[in-house]
Amino acid sequence: MALTGNILVVDDEKNIREGIQKFLEIEKHDVDTAPDGEKAFEKIKAEDYDIVIADLKMPLMSGEELLEKINFFKPYIKVIVLTGHGTIENAVASMKKGAYDFFTKPVNIDKLLITIQRALKEKNLMMENFQLKQQLEEKYGFEKIIGHSEPIKKVLDIVKQVAPTRASILIEGESGTGKELIANAIHYLSERKNNSLIKVHCAALNENLLESELFGHEKGSFTGALSSKKGRFELSDGGTLFLDEIGEISSMIQVKLLRVLQEREFERVGGAKSIKVDVRLISATNRDLLEEVKKGNFREDLYYRLKVVSLKIPALRERKSDIPLLVNAFIREFSEMNHKPIMTITPKALSLLEAYQWPGNIRELSNVIEGIVVLTKGTVITDKDLPENLRTVSHAKDVFSIDMGLPMSEVEKRYILSTLEFSGGNKSKAARVLDIGRKTLHRKLDEYG
Repeated sequence: MALTGNILVVDDEKNIREGIQKFLEIEKHDVDTAPDGEKAFEKIKAEDYDIVIADLKMPLMSGEELLEKINFFKPYIKVIVLTGHGTIENAVASMKKGAYDFFTKPVNIDKLLITIQRALKEKNLMMENFQLKQQLEEKYGFEKIIGHSEPIKKVLDIVKQVAPTRASILIEGESGTGKELIANAIHYLSERKNNSLIKVHCAALNENLLESELFGHEKGSFTGALSSKKGRFELSDGGTLFLDEIGEISSMIQVKLLRVLQEREFERVGGAKSIKVDVRLISATNRDLLEEVKKGNFREDLYYRLKVVSLKIPALRERKSDIPLLVNAFIREFSEMNHKPIMTITPKALSLLEAYQWPGNIRELSNVIEGIVVLTKGTVITDKDLPENLRTVSHAKDVFSIDMGLPMSEVEKRYILSTLEFSGGNKSKAARVLDIGRKTLHRKLDEYG
């Protein structure tokens, strides 16, 4: 099916511009005309055209000048230039300045229609790519990292500082803390955001597969290599390469990776030609890499090359004040995803979520909330909707124990003080856990001195 577009025809010869207009309107295109470059540019500022067909030689403003203005103000418009036989050199020069194609007069309409179809397809593809990049920035951008706690603020401050640079970054943290999300933010805050962000999970591949995946291979370099293949370093040239679980790579891969970081070049598996690349490397690990260096499992020189800048992502138990924000964000996300009304959560249920230690970090919290949203029948999440391991305190750190024989007043005192300590000194949180008013808690604490 032929594409239709919004086209502006610009020519000082009335017969030519109106003739082209009639032919294009027969093909169902929306066509506007202008007799010179100045009037054309006024229309271009007010209207979004897909294609401009413009004569090079016109009064007031030439086609060359109009092309320059379009390239500056609306570079997504495809410009096709028209020229006489004596000025083909000018048309070729216009191609170098960004014109999509050129035709000599009299114009071959059939060829022009084919060129217009090709230009419309390319423009649609370009706009789809632009929209996709916008969606990626919305999905992975800085604002998607949720949290106001001091530990996460410190991380985000460093992210803002290092993102515009080309420094290699090592992201350290437990599984499920959001290391990949931080890598996304660094890329989309950098000058490389319009180029590729390529990701490799190193632990998922054995040594030979990982080598081929990173550096590519030549045809016949090993059994099954039926054709040449570009590696992730080539594919991310000009962009960012994210290597997750970097602590899992073998000594042989470590050597090759060190060379890329030092020389900015490598060879494909089975190849002899050196390939130069400009890649910003971000790596992540849940291991203590310095300890691995001391054990001899990881090269010291590579370790320091990887961590020009080091980012330590806090575990969720170290940023518990962010849990309410995360919970509400996940509730909204999974309610919409599962076509359910947006739910609310009771203070008691939220307190239980805050009290849990979250060994699986944000990933575990996300999975728990998704399950709760899917299974909850009403629009309010209560403590009864939580999984059993969250409803019953199961960690020794969270257990309150007393010796038999203590008076009730002493039991109450110890329980309140233990709950306050458990809540990190946060009296509002302690009051919620105790299910008493904040004023009552203050009065009790005054009594205890």
